[in-house]
Amino acid sequence: MTREEAEKIVYIAISIGEELLASSAEVSRVEDTVTRILQAYGATRADVFSITSSLEVTAHFGDFNTVTQTRRIRSINTDMAMLEALNGLSRMICSAEPRMTPEEALVRFKKIREETKAAAESRSASLQMLGYAVVSGSFTVFFGGDMADCIAGAVIGVILKLIESALGKVMTNRLLIAFIWSFAGGLLAHFFVAFGLGHHSDLISIGNIMLFIPGIAFTNSIRDLFYGDTITGLIRFCESVILAITIAVGFTAAGLIM
Repeated sequence: MTREEAEKIVYIAISIGEELLASSAEVSRVEDTVTRILQAYGATRADVFSITSSLEVTAHFGDFNTVTQTRRIRSINTDMAMLEALNGLSRMICSAEPRMTPEEALVRFKKIREETKAAAESRSASLQMLGYAVVSGSFTVFFGGDMADCIAGAVIGVILKLIESALGKVMTNRLLIAFIWSFAGGLLAHFFVAFGLGHHSDLISIGNIMLFIPGIAFTNSIRDLFYGDTITGLIRFCESVILAITIAVGFTAAGLIM
């Protein structure tokens, strides 16, 4: 095996690992998947280290020096379709006979990435807004709101979805987006009540807050801690707590102004 071939194998493995991590896969799964792919292509040793924002891979291929590559993960979004497709590809790479060549694996990976992302982008915006409306309105009622509060929460949920989409196009700072989003949600809840379109601004706000609460991220942080991925678990835990505090501050600031 030449060094160029080894670098291509590491490139394929770390690219799959990067997409898994960016799609919200647990760190232990990412490290195990990358290690198995490298071993399937003949690596005598594979050292993989990952946290939520970085993936580092060092592979040893016999007679020459090691190959090391690093990726920076800038954003993480839950994408179950991507996770399922990449898990299927990794199993094919590791178990298919005859063994899939690195070139074939790279072609399949690029096809999966393009098709999955295209499918995500083509999802109906109206369906997403409906989801926001249902979640916001349902939680408003769950926490004690009446039908007027439910309708107000649902309408505000749709507006907040539009605000979130607009902010995502002009900035990448999640905390700033969360603050603006929550501040706008608090103002809208008070405006709706002031104009008689709802009765309890606090309950409407609670329903809207549930759209952005980082429950999955917090749960994943506890899971990582139990799996022994202490650094990743602590990072995710801190991110979840800070995001929750930012959301609370945004809604509180809107209440103080009104």
